[in-house]
Amino acid sequence: MIVTLKGDKREYAAPVTCRQIAADIGEGLARAAVAAKVDGKLVDLAYVVDKDAEVEIVTLKDKEGLQVYRHTAAHVLAQAVKSIYPTCKLAIGPTIENGFYYDIDFKTPISQEDLSKIETEMQKIIDSNLPVERFTLPREDAIKLMTKYSEKYKVELIKDLPEGEEISFYKQGGFTDLCRGPHLPSTGKIKAFKLTSIAGAYWRGNEKNKMLTRIYGTAFAKKDEMKAYFTMLEEAKKRDHTKLGRELGLFALMNEGKGFPFFLPKGMVLKNILIDYWRQIHTREGYVEVQTPIILNRSLWETSGHWDHYKDNMYTTKIDGEDCAIKPMNCPGGMLIYKMAPHSYKDLPIRMGELGLVHRHEKSGQLHGLMRVRCFTQDDAHIFMLPEQITDEIKGVVRIINEVYTLFGFKYHVELSTRPEDSMGSDEDWETATAALREALDELHLPYVVNEGDGAFYGPKIDFHLTDSIGRTWQCGTIQLDFQLPQRFEAEYTGEDGQKHRPIMIHRVVFGSIERFIGILIEHYAGKFPVWLSPVQVKILPVSDKSADYAKEVEAALKAQGLRAETDMRNEKIGYKIREAQLEKLPYMLIIGDKEKEEGTVAVRMREKGDVGAMPLADFVAKVKKENDEKTAF
Repeated sequence: MIVTLKGDKREYAAPVTCRQIAADIGEGLARAAVAAKVDGKLVDLAYVVDKDAEVEIVTLKDKEGLQVYRHTAAHVLAQAVKSIYPTCKLAIGPTIENGFYYDIDFKTPISQEDLSKIETEMQKIIDSNLPVERFTLPREDAIKLMTKYSEKYKVELIKDLPEGEEISFYKQGGFTDLCRGPHLPSTGKIKAFKLTSIAGAYWRGNEKNKMLTRIYGTAFAKKDEMKAYFTMLEEAKKRDHTKLGRELGLFALMNEGKGFPFFLPKGMVLKNILIDYWRQIHTREGYVEVQTPIILNRSLWETSGHWDHYKDNMYTTKIDGEDCAIKPMNCPGGMLIYKMAPHSYKDLPIRMGELGLVHRHEKSGQLHGLMRVRCFTQDDAHIFMLPEQITDEIKGVVRIINEVYTLFGFKYHVELSTRPEDSMGSDEDWETATAALREALDELHLPYVVNEGDGAFYGPKIDFHLTDSIGRTWQCGTIQLDFQLPQRFEAEYTGEDGQKHRPIMIHRVVFGSIERFIGILIEHYAGKFPVWLSPVQVKILPVSDKSADYAKEVEAALKAQGLRAETDMRNEKIGYKIREAQLEKLPYMLIIGDKEKEEGTVAVRMREKGDVGAMPLADFVAKVKKENDEKTAF
């Protein structure tokens, strides 16, 4: 039996566990190991390899290793809760980003204050270093076991499993839980954990079902990593875009339109700056801009596939007795524009951009500020092209995305997602599309991670995950290659051979949702926007009415150069005006008194540096103009 480990081959005469394989490689790896991958499948260290296989030992340095670690912490949470509240019923306990949760049905509700008691019990379980052991049962025996433990939610889950599905359980001490796994070899491997909050959650996410109690927690390989995480969370609270958006007068969220944000004057300035920048770079790159209707009839959405696959997330209506829908995506409308005129191979590529307002029905419990809304502006573009143009077009999109994210100070990483199980189209199309995406990324020397089976149903995709100033990641930009929609809409072009052919289509966004991107920017900059993005770039603060006329001259000089300036003419003390302006997080304040009026200067205060002294008005205007035009930040 041959076991392959990252190219290194080892021969075994008899079946061997993944734990033994790790020990054969080295004692250090054996201590660090938490799980393994066998032919790509994540398994416990106790998993027995009994045939030729590719094996990878997983540690806490791996993303999958942390998931196993946190999943085991969720089971420790469940065991602790059952110990303290034996009448409770367990539902599900998955991992999430940076942590885990468990949904539990309590007879008597618990509160946030009860979490410390649960944590104490969890620590006892961890200190006991209980072995975590996997076993399987036939369906009927599995149902009997969970019925014996009065775990009705587990019984329901088992009954819903497909026939022939392996039903596995994990046992630690006197506690047993239904679970696919894998898990740590023992509870003592958990070194740092914390329960963070409780919330309500409907069983299986259905509001018609019972409301359960969801206990959230987190776990890290080391205590200092967990400490850094909570420091980041505290910083995130300070940067909360819903709070800053309200304080800075950018947007409002109202009960009269839940999930439909209101943009205030300063917020519209910011939004329009982003839109103007978008138009500038897309015009430069040869895109044409279109606009498609917000409401289109049912037959269009049936052709595109949305009526069958996305109807629950669409707002529908009737017009003149005909079923219609408010668009959740822009692409079907873009297809209709493409088909309005005949095309030759010489016309391609056609790069068609649209700042389209789309609406998607999100459940009220999932709404969050500008991050999750029911209507948003998608900075879409659809590129219609020849097969031989795929690589160059993808490279062009990647360059735009890189330029934009770099300008805002974001680092990012790239993921390539391949064909999912429920995909449409031929193997040949998928292989061609995936190879083209790989080729483009390789030619750009852009590192990427492959997400097997995570592509869209119509084609593979490249996703861009940006990292903000406090280390959080956000998925924004995406490039999706589509052979299917042109076929569904029977889009054509005349090839060099005089025959009709189907174009290939790229769907791509840079910001993703402009509203969501604004929310990300607010938190990334903590409301302290660079000069070019600030709704108000300069606040002019006259010391008294005597300098009011000169203050207005200063404002006019700034506005004449296209800069955004305001004058605070209120009859207040200058110290009060300065403090008020500081709360607005403005890049520049100008103090205007008698001396400045006489000398034609301005006393400059910068957001981060405070008072930096006086300078001639013309020099200050030129300085801010340069920063604005070059889109720089101090």
